[in-house]
Amino acid sequence: MLSFATIMLLAGIGIPIMAAMTSSLGKHLSSPVAASAFAFFMAFCIALLALMITDKSFVKQIPSAPKYLFVAGAFIAFYVLSISFVAPHFGIGNAIFFVLLGQLFSAAIIDHYGLFGTQINHLSMMRISGILVMVFGVWLTQNA
Repeated sequence: MLSFATIMLLAGIGIPIMAAMTSSLGKHLSSPVAASAFAFFMAFCIALLALMITDKSFVKQIPSAPKYLFVAGAFIAFYVLSISFVAPHFGIGNAIFFVLLGQLFSAAIIDHYGLFGTQINHLSMMRISGILVMVFGVWLTQNA
């Protein structure tokens, strides 16, 4: 569990760094869309390298995968494009604050209903209270 937590902590650390770098590149290029495209190109190259290093047996399973699951890439594109446009005008901290609020909200719904084949973790009053405490904590970091 500690290794999973560490990986996700590092991923979380990387999100605002990526947002700041992509939005700065967008300003430098005078094109948030171009900055996003370069970010996607780098991500594609790294993912392709990781794929070449790991098991390639997934190819046979593609036809049987639910097609709606492939829409996940659209959410990645929306995030990178939106952060590239919004962050220079709204600030990285403010942008990430609202990203975190959205993540808390959607994660709670996904967990509660076990959407997309995830583990079910029902919303209880304790869990709702914890989410509200997290929301308040994130708000404090932006407004204190």
